[in-house]
Amino acid sequence: MPKDPTLQYEIIERTLANGLRVVVNPDPTSPAVAVNIWYHVGSADEQTGASGFAHLFEHLMFQGSRQVASGEHLAALQAVGGTVNATTSFDRTNYFETVPPGAVELALWLESERLSSLDVSQENLDTQREVVKEEKRQRYDNVPYGDQLHLLLALNFPEDHPYAHPTIGSMEDLDAATLDDVRDFFATWYRASNAVLTLAGAVEAEQAFALAAKYFGHLPTLPAPERRRAAPLEPHHGVPRLEVVREVPRETLHLGWRTPDLGHPDHLAVEQALTVLGGGPASRLRKRLVREAEVAEGAGASQLDLAQGSSLALVSARPRDGHSLDELEELVVAEVQRLLDEPVTAEELDRANASFEREWLGELAEVDSRADALGSFATLYGDPGRLNTHLAELVALTPQQVQQAARRWLAPEQRSSLHYLPSPSQTPQEQA
Repeated sequence: MPKDPTLQYEIIERTLANGLRVVVNPDPTSPAVAVNIWYHVGSADEQTGASGFAHLFEHLMFQGSRQVASGEHLAALQAVGGTVNATTSFDRTNYFETVPPGAVELALWLESERLSSLDVSQENLDTQREVVKEEKRQRYDNVPYGDQLHLLLALNFPEDHPYAHPTIGSMEDLDAATLDDVRDFFATWYRASNAVLTLAGAVEAEQAFALAAKYFGHLPTLPAPERRRAAPLEPHHGVPRLEVVREVPRETLHLGWRTPDLGHPDHLAVEQALTVLGGGPASRLRKRLVREAEVAEGAGASQLDLAQGSSLALVSARPRDGHSLDELEELVVAEVQRLLDEPVTAEELDRANASFEREWLGELAEVDSRADALGSFATLYGDPGRLNTHLAELVALTPQQVQQAARRWLAPEQRSSLHYLPSPSQTPQEQA
């Protein structure tokens, strides 16, 4: 680990008169330019009875605009050697392309065109609604453990909480959506003041700002939409438990904790506590349950990083044949308690830091991933410059701080418990 892990990426930010934030990371060593736009809207911003709208627009945004035919956005950029995609999460929707330097204006024009004149027609709505339904069937309904996220969210968040439903949303809500409903959602959230445009790679700063102004400066000046803010949730009481029987190949255990959101001072310390507990082959859970006691096929810990009020920490494990989920849960809880009782060692934290540093620097080496990280820090933290200090903030944590955060947020009595059980109709060979 370097003495000063602060990174030195050049990051310049300006805001256009209409509220669009523009972040530029010039990198003359890159052969390409990443164009990445984050809209500060995700499934957490959906109203009751209107779930799935944020994800629906991930599809609708490729269906054409005033001067671009349906599918042409993708085809035009692929024709010049670019790559294009989009994703939706709880707190944001992002659209991104990586293109040769000569195609930057094309990418910006296409992004501006669909923001200013997206074709939200009844035909496009009907078509993409069916596409989303098929996606749900393929990714959620007809695969083992496909309802896992839905069950975990419902178990750990109140029914009316912004994070109580997955981004795919309810198909009943999508069926009930009118064209006016969908157009209102677009008009509310897809505006310059609710977006961050990032350009990273083979582009000079002044050139990037000039192009941003050229293609986005004409968009109307509208106030940023008001976002409802969820208050932090209290820890679980009484260990809420859910047991489900599904057509799954193996029994699986999931334990959940309500943990602090992205802006909380304890968030990174909880991340590191979870890494020490179950973040890799040398973690405590893997060492104790998989290698020593041989009661689990696998075990791990992670955190669903969320921006409003509370995140969700998860510990998951699969028992070996001859061991029950109750037995496994007891042993996992014992390891969690040991994390609270026995000091986190400097060696454990160094190993966690080294793993994070390797993955983080590898991610930032790719210009498209770097642009996405800049959009994330700008949107969710308010400061793209946090990209340069994020690693330093993490490695500055002491073993004592990590253990204190674990004691505060990961107490065993504050957990939830989800047990997946295979259907009795499955044969032993099917379960193996």
